[in-house]
Amino acid sequence: MEFPYRNFVFAVLLLSLCTISALSYTHFSPIDNYLIDCGSTGDSTVDNRRFVSDSSRSDSYSLTSTRSVLIRNEDPLDVSPRIYQTARVFTGPSRYEFEIRDKGTHMVRLHFHKLNSSKSDFGNAQFHVLVNGVVVLNDFIGGCVETPMVKEYLIWVETEKLVITFVPSRKYKFAFVNALEVISAPKDLILDTVQYLNSEKNKKSDGFVKQALEVVYRVNVGGPKVTPFNGTLWRTWVPDDEFLKSSSGWKRLYFSGRIRYQMGGASREVAPDNVYNSARVISSRNASIPNVNITWVFPVMGGFKYLVRLHFCDIASISLGLLYFNVYVNGHLAIEDLDLSDVTNYVLASPYYADFVVDGDGSGALSVSVGPSSKSYPYAIDGILNAVEIMKLNNSMGSLVGKVPADFIMKSWPRGNMGVLVPLVAAVCLLVILSMVLRRRMTGLKDSVTWSKLPMDVSNVNIKQGFPQA
Repeated sequence: MEFPYRNFVFAVLLLSLCTISALSYTHFSPIDNYLIDCGSTGDSTVDNRRFVSDSSRSDSYSLTSTRSVLIRNEDPLDVSPRIYQTARVFTGPSRYEFEIRDKGTHMVRLHFHKLNSSKSDFGNAQFHVLVNGVVVLNDFIGGCVETPMVKEYLIWVETEKLVITFVPSRKYKFAFVNALEVISAPKDLILDTVQYLNSEKNKKSDGFVKQALEVVYRVNVGGPKVTPFNGTLWRTWVPDDEFLKSSSGWKRLYFSGRIRYQMGGASREVAPDNVYNSARVISSRNASIPNVNITWVFPVMGGFKYLVRLHFCDIASISLGLLYFNVYVNGHLAIEDLDLSDVTNYVLASPYYADFVVDGDGSGALSVSVGPSSKSYPYAIDGILNAVEIMKLNNSMGSLVGKVPADFIMKSWPRGNMGVLVPLVAAVCLLVILSMVLRRRMTGLKDSVTWSKLPMDVSNVNIKQGFPQA
């Protein structure tokens, strides 16, 4: 009887371990999760996600617009996903309001795709977009969006509402949107303290979590494109080939083993397995350490600060404690003698990421490099990078695109029905003036006196006597 009992205990333990493992792999389930198909009369499914029509009734979100129309794509050859086959067009300021239950950082995605429609000429699509008072798009020309485009932002929300406002640039222009996403982000996605790099010194900067961010680049180094279907948080990671500036001294690496996420470290929501299981590395093939860096260059807009997030995972070393290298961001030494074994509690294939904030200078470019350090070993890996994310921070004007604040944009558009109100007020004023003139003339006829020349000596004459009395 003892042997079956032992088997039973072993089975229970195995089941418990499998359950714990399954729970640790559970997909992130956001509290606020709005997926809106704009301009559609029915719901759509894209990447196993259900986008609901913005025409449907809901107590948790609403659309306020006095001038909007639904547009459907009339191009039979366009095979874009269903959310890009319709759009809602706005000819006046309009807004979507979302009820927020989970206060904190939210991912906001705006989907755009120019449609072929006889109802609207998308060459006239030029508009501004505000998210909770932050200017995220300014004079955006939607007529140039020939293929589907996603603009992604990370917005801190302390209120019970998140409001996305669309404002046409001029009266003869219009705004449009194909789809919207408003999703509460994991609490560890954005940290409150980051390292600020400049020419003087590196220092820690606090209060960062409440900044508005625009995702400019999300790059999978050495690996293929990662789509919302096979990634986490429904993000897209593009290959790094177009940004890579080093022509030699590196090799591409793929890893088929298990990525070992640890409590308190980088989670799958920070970056998925298929980002950490590829990399570019610098490898020493002989007794000498190669004198070479791997460098990536990204075009950016000057006048803004940028958050640069670098992802590392030692999928290359055959043993712990062999990988040391330096990390550079925008020419600044960001980390010297980085030892991934030390920062991952001496576990290989365990992910780690580091955040830095740098100034976008007048060059219009931001660079990232990794290379050997003074502690690097021969016959070992002397540099590695798995992924790069670059996000733009809002400026002092509360904008992610320029120096025009939200208040100026809203005040630049005529409020209410001013186009009708102004002529109406003018007509009323004209009627009042005519009425006063007629009244004065009628009164003058009753009380008038005979008109005559004024005497030459006017000192003793009351001049008012020669004029009609009101």
